[in-house]
Amino acid sequence: MINIQKNRDFLLSEIEKIHMKSFFSNLRIPKLIAVSKKQQDYKIDKAIECGQKFYGENRVQEASLRWKERIKIYKDLELRLIGPLQTNKVKQSLNLFDVIETIDREKLALEIIKHFHNNVKTKSFYIQINTGNEPQKSGLDPLEADSFIKFCVNDLNLPIVGLMCIPPQDEDSSMHFVLLKKIADRNNLLELSMGMSSDYKDAIKFGATSIRVGSLFFGNRET
Repeated sequence: MINIQKNRDFLLSEIEKIHMKSFFSNLRIPKLIAVSKKQQDYKIDKAIECGQKFYGENRVQEASLRWKERIKIYKDLELRLIGPLQTNKVKQSLNLFDVIETIDREKLALEIIKHFHNNVKTKSFYIQINTGNEPQKSGLDPLEADSFIKFCVNDLNLPIVGLMCIPPQDEDSSMHFVLLKKIADRNNLLELSMGMSSDYKDAIKFGATSIRVGSLFFGNRET
């Protein structure tokens, strides 16, 4: 049986330890985002019972089924969309997620602003950067990042607070984290969602403000 309490305690301890030794120790400790996609209900309930507040989901429909009743009961949870967002799911997403991390194209940004108002649940957004320029992955070309950020912030007046990336599996993640931090710094964005189960330690060293952890938190998904 997976011991979620033990896993969470270990991760929080590691995050704090690495953060305190990093160049960013004067900033707040990075948030632990538990990636709950495809996890079984008992694991989700156990995580909530252990005090975990922050969760990441990849698919809108799946997230809705898993969370729409739970977020009515537990008012202090923060739900984040960390997977690709289709334009036809924008309206639903804005009423489900507190944070959307995956804006990556003009058409999507325009659709979001069309439905964005004070009463939606989503209050902040990240732009996803495809730091490895991988054709199979979502995310913006790094060379287009500055102009797209300015478009979203200045032209659309969207509350963009940070950047997100998923480095290529076969490359050292560190250089991708450095690139994301540089883009964020020159655009005055403070939040960096980077690092997963395999590379979260490096992400913290390079300035992550939140890390997205699935298997180390919940254990392997059960089929």
